[in-house]
Amino acid sequence: MLTISLVRLERQGSLEIDAAIPPDDPGWEGTGFRFSTPLAVTGQALWIPSGEVLARLRLRGLMAQECRRCLEPLEVGVDERVELFFTPPGESEEPEDDGSRPLPDGATELDLADAIREELVLSVSMYVLCSPGCRGLCPGCGVNLNVERCLCSVEERDPRWDVLRALNEERD
Repeated sequence: MLTISLVRLERQGSLEIDAAIPPDDPGWEGTGFRFSTPLAVTGQALWIPSGEVLARLRLRGLMAQECRRCLEPLEVGVDERVELFFTPPGESEEPEDDGSRPLPDGATELDLADAIREELVLSVSMYVLCSPGCRGLCPGCGVNLNVERCLCSVEERDPRWDVLRALNEERD
């Protein structure tokens, strides 16, 4: 959990944040993220006199992923800057799509972990390449075309497309 004291934040006006979310944190379950290192969270939380909280954070770590074409394992650096804006409960009757989140009613602490997870899900690409010229895997035999040459025949026709080929030939 990455919590800040709202009482202390209101009293001091700002708090420095320097924490880490471990790679095996249960909050990562269901996201598809596999971190190689703890996710470092640094930044500042600010108390706004109207009762709102603004957290400006930098998130850094290494994520274990696979190339989307050849499935080779990769370590991808995560370096994101996020701003989390929390408003007092019941501040507006109509929910707005301004990216703000409601503060828990009567809470003395604010857990930032869920908001951080949401921001990462939206910003980190789950589809990475080992290189821009990655040739991927052969669809016939599964050979990594970056490493070795495929011995599959070039003219393998899928019979499921024969009807469409026939229609196309009739049109020509």
